[in-house]
Amino acid sequence: MQCFGDPDVTPPVFAQEAALVERALISRRAEFRTVRACAREAMGQLGFAPTPILHGVQGEPLWPAGLVGSMAHCAGYRVAVLAKAEEFAMIGVDAEPDKACPDEEIRELIAGPKELAMLAGLAASHPDVAWDRLLFSAKECVYKAWYPLARRWLGFEHAAVVLEPETGTFTAHLLAPGPVVNDVRLPVLQGRWAARHGLIVTAIAVPAAGSRSASADSIETSGDFLRDVRA
Repeated sequence: MQCFGDPDVTPPVFAQEAALVERALISRRAEFRTVRACAREAMGQLGFAPTPILHGVQGEPLWPAGLVGSMAHCAGYRVAVLAKAEEFAMIGVDAEPDKACPDEEIRELIAGPKELAMLAGLAASHPDVAWDRLLFSAKECVYKAWYPLARRWLGFEHAAVVLEPETGTFTAHLLAPGPVVNDVRLPVLQGRWAARHGLIVTAIAVPAAGSRSASADSIETSGDFLRDVRA
């Protein structure tokens, strides 16, 4: 589920959740509440009762047994993507403003030499997208999909990402031992991206072992924008 901004009256949260942001800025508390409202709406669509969504040691959301998912928020946008664990093993989503990274140091932090060359080529051929920010979002999306299974840190330098401008897809080659899905250690993750409304959204979804019903339609989201990035 997605929301462009926060409602005038932000949705209520469970007491355990409120404790996580009790000292945060008002704006942070608002986005926290809204993205969890999105997640609980998705829970309901999948047949799950609303529950608190707390976080683990690396800030990852802790979902009820039987669900996998991911949440993201940036200025003017909140999104939660959920699916049944019997259908999907991994889900990651990230959202960023479609604006270039503010300086060269950030680009060099997130991108290796080949990725920097790719960004330069894409900026020249398709100047309407902030490719460096898209690369950042893709790597954040990879980490969000990776961590719940791998339970290990993944730095920017541990994933080499190729962005495809024509298909709205990306490929992440993992440069660290990948998580095991379907009894296979994954060396590569495939994702999709969309850029519109001044926003960039990236998404990854990996079907679970033996799932015959896993499809984009069984990932609970809403809106044409997110349909473009459902993997």
